[in-house]
Amino acid sequence: MNSPSFTLYVDAQFLSPYAMSAFVALTEKNQPFELRTVDLTLQHNHLPEYAQLSMTHRVPTLCEGDFHLSESSAIDEYLEDRFSEVAPLYPRDPRQKAKAREIQAWLRSDLGPIRQERPTEAVFLGKKYDPLSTAAQFAAHKLIQAVDALLSEDAANLFGEWCIADTDLAVMINRLALHGDALPPKLIAYAQQQWQRPSVQRWLALERPTVS
Repeated sequence: MNSPSFTLYVDAQFLSPYAMSAFVALTEKNQPFELRTVDLTLQHNHLPEYAQLSMTHRVPTLCEGDFHLSESSAIDEYLEDRFSEVAPLYPRDPRQKAKAREIQAWLRSDLGPIRQERPTEAVFLGKKYDPLSTAAQFAAHKLIQAVDALLSEDAANLFGEWCIADTDLAVMINRLALHGDALPPKLIAYAQQQWQRPSVQRWLALERPTVS
C-alpha cells in the first residue's frame, strides 16, 4: 500500500470543529492521510517548525509535499477541486454550492456568543456550562430561525444529498443540543442524524482527554 500523500495537522485535544471539517472532508474523499497533532494549550502552533507550514499558525493545516494549506473551508474546497469525481463535498448545482459555502462562512464568522459559551468541550467531552447569556440566547434564536428556513420538515440533509456544510452546521447545533439547551425537535433530529455519518463517527472515536 502506498504511503499517504497527505498529512493533516489538527489540535491535540481533537476539539476543533474546523479540524473536524477537514478530517471529515479527507475521509469522505477516501484519501489516506497521516494525522498529526499540535498542542494548542502549550502554544505549539507558534513554534517555528509549525509556522513554516501554516502562515496563520492555526489548525487545521493540510500538507501535500511542499504544498501547505490552512483554514478548513479552503482545505474543503481544495479537496473538492482536487478530487472532483470522488464523493462530492458540495452540491453540484452552482446555487446550492454557493449556499453551502455561505453557510460555512456564516458559521465561522457569526454566532460568537454560542461558540464562547458552548465551546466544543460541551460537544466532545460532555462538559457543562452556565445558562446562556442574553447575547447567546439571541444568537441561538438567530441560528434556530436560519436552520428552520433552510431545512424542510424531516430533511436529512440541507440540499437533498449530504455535503460538508451539513457536518459544520451539525457541530454548531450540537453545541446547544448535546449540552441540553432547548431546541426545536427538527434541529435536534437533523444533528443526531448527521452525527451518525461514518466519517463523523471516525472523528468522534478519536481519544480525547477526560473532563477534570
